[in-house]
Amino acid sequence: MATIDEIVQEIEKLSGVERIKVIDRVLRDTIKPDTEIEAVWVREASARWDAFVQRRVESVSYAEVMNKYRAEE
Repeated sequence: MATIDEIVQEIEKLSGVERIKVIDRVLRDTIKPDTEIEAVWVREASARWDAFVQRRVESVSYAEVMNKYRAEE
């Protein structure tokens, strides 16, 4: 079996996209999603999207958000 250092050396030879695929696969095999938490987020995301579509909330551009938080630094 390869050592961690050997595995890392092989990963370093990969392209950025291939590295991301390796990371994604390792994380998916390591961290199993909590189905209850996933269900809560699905409901929350759906509620937020519905509010946006129905114009119950105002959208804020990425630039506005970034300017706000850069000003606070």
